[in-house]
Amino acid sequence: MASAAIKKYATLSNLIFVFALIQFVWLVWFFYTGKGGGQELVAFVMPIALSLQVLFMYQQDYLYKRLPPIINHILVTTYIGICAASFIYFLSEYERVAIYAQGSYTQGDFIVGLLMFLVVMELSRIAHSILFWTNVVLVVYTLWGYLSPVDFFWHPGTTFYRVVTSSTVEFSTGIYGLYGQLALTLIAAFLLLAGVANGFEAQRAMINVVRLIAGRSRQLIPQTAVIGSSAIGMISGSGSANAAVVGTITIPLMMRYGVPGTFAAAIETSASMGGLIMPPMMGVGAFLMSEFLGVPYWDVVIRGFALAFVYYVSIGVAVYLLCVRLLPRDPIDRPEVPLYDRYKTIVFFSSVLYLLYLMGVVGKGELLAALYTATFMLVLLVAGFLYFKHVRKDPALASETLHGNLRRAVETHAEMTSYLTLLLATLGIMIGLFTVTGFINRMGAMLIDLGSWNIIAMVFMAWIFGWLAGAGLPPTATYIIGAVVIVRPMQELGINPWIAHFFVFLLSVWGELSPPTSLTAAVSARIANASFLKTMYEALKICAPITTMTFAIFTRPNMVVNPGWLQIADTILVLISTLGVTFAMFGRSHANLTVDILLRCVLAAVSFLAMFHPDMKISATVCVVVLAALAVGIMQHRRIAPPKSFAAVPQDIAGAGDLAPVLAEAKREIG
Repeated sequence: MASAAIKKYATLSNLIFVFALIQFVWLVWFFYTGKGGGQELVAFVMPIALSLQVLFMYQQDYLYKRLPPIINHILVTTYIGICAASFIYFLSEYERVAIYAQGSYTQGDFIVGLLMFLVVMELSRIAHSILFWTNVVLVVYTLWGYLSPVDFFWHPGTTFYRVVTSSTVEFSTGIYGLYGQLALTLIAAFLLLAGVANGFEAQRAMINVVRLIAGRSRQLIPQTAVIGSSAIGMISGSGSANAAVVGTITIPLMMRYGVPGTFAAAIETSASMGGLIMPPMMGVGAFLMSEFLGVPYWDVVIRGFALAFVYYVSIGVAVYLLCVRLLPRDPIDRPEVPLYDRYKTIVFFSSVLYLLYLMGVVGKGELLAALYTATFMLVLLVAGFLYFKHVRKDPALASETLHGNLRRAVETHAEMTSYLTLLLATLGIMIGLFTVTGFINRMGAMLIDLGSWNIIAMVFMAWIFGWLAGAGLPPTATYIIGAVVIVRPMQELGINPWIAHFFVFLLSVWGELSPPTSLTAAVSARIANASFLKTMYEALKICAPITTMTFAIFTRPNMVVNPGWLQIADTILVLISTLGVTFAMFGRSHANLTVDILLRCVLAAVSFLAMFHPDMKISATVCVVVLAALAVGIMQHRRIAPPKSFAAVPQDIAGAGDLAPVLAEAKREIG
């Protein structure tokens, strides 16, 4: 009897839930009290988060597919055992290590640090292979930098003991440093919203409601992707997670109404990318920015609204111009959306507004604001669930339970938080090694020398450096490297810190879309069963006008420096300019191809003049011309561009089984 009960409840799924619940309760208690501070929190909760990541990886598939199951069992147990040993060790030794050791670490300190270092490195090899090999190269470089034949990379080298301690028990850098603390404090607090919403499937309900915006217009169906992704981006902070959540609904929907698979995937990719800049979440880079600048997170959010507004309006217009060319104007059936989905959508947007109210009006701290908002959302969703299940007897809820929804919320939060904690712990090792070797100072000095010759050349060189980093690294890694390498030289040359940080921030976002890698494009392409490279190419074209925003903040600085009326004015100027470039790329203004190309080239040139001219009065005057040309151009486009004939062709979409691994990775990822 007891044996049967043990077999019934002693499952991997239940073990994950136990760990997830412990982490959830511990973090919520910290968000409410702040007891012990972030450094103590990360020392104790980091082992729990890493254990969860091991279990989630193991649940999805064996850690090592080529090894027998018994070996996998042993290794998983070993990794969790190391995490447990670290937790127990710091329960008694934390105060001594954090305060009194001052570099004089014991053999026990080194052994615990080494074991945690190896666990993080091995997990990063499985989950973030590029970052792993980057760190391996950095370890070799840190040990034997004195062998470098190039003076720029030469340094005297150090010991393996220093590599381990700087990455672990020193606490100021590495696994337990700033980045790990951010993962388990500020970012984990905001992820409560995503966890609660996913627990009750509020995101999916919201997308179904957004579908109503298209009404009976076939040409507006793709706007569901744009609006849905902007809404999900408020709490996801990720491009790939957006594509995984929104794209599974919108891409089949677009294809059903005649949008070619590649274009459907590209539209969702470009729309999902906005999740990295959409307040109030804005991806990990925004949280890091507030720490680097030493300002409240709300100060970053209020500036992020301008960037997100320009991005999504421009993307929406680009998608509309494309769809006028691809789809006819014939009416389609208006969908029916269940009342429960409408209710969850109201709760979703009400919660976001409540969060903004707490941070922007009441002035509540970020941790408490996120905690109170998650509680607000949870109470309303629980009340709605009980009402629709037990009072209205909604048949769609017949198989659902309150316990199941709450458990899904806790596990979603645990999965996203543990995944992000591993990522930032890995990046902590990277930046710690950069610091030990002095590479950051040397790179900064080179940029300063270049900037003293020509500031434009320095900005372009910084962009190239960021692009190369973003070509292989995730947005978070690109932003961190850019922030520690690029920002200081820019500040020393007189560039406002807000401009420098947002330049790096937008560069890291663009890096997620740039070749040769993009998880967001990969997810969308898999859903549409389309070519990854073609999807990325089309998405790059749709996002190309917005790429100019990365440089526009240098000539329209109020967009990110001075929130208020000046910010609004510069935002409008940049928006009109990007819309002009968007029409020049995707619009049709004349039936004659030669005349059409000439007119669009002129419009693009005038739009760039409006965007980059330093005199605001001249820029505003030019923008009036651009706006008038846009109005005439869109009317011409609606007359000339629609297809002469149209026949919707059924298109294949990848099966759920094929999508499962990539969707699982994307949903837990945050930018």
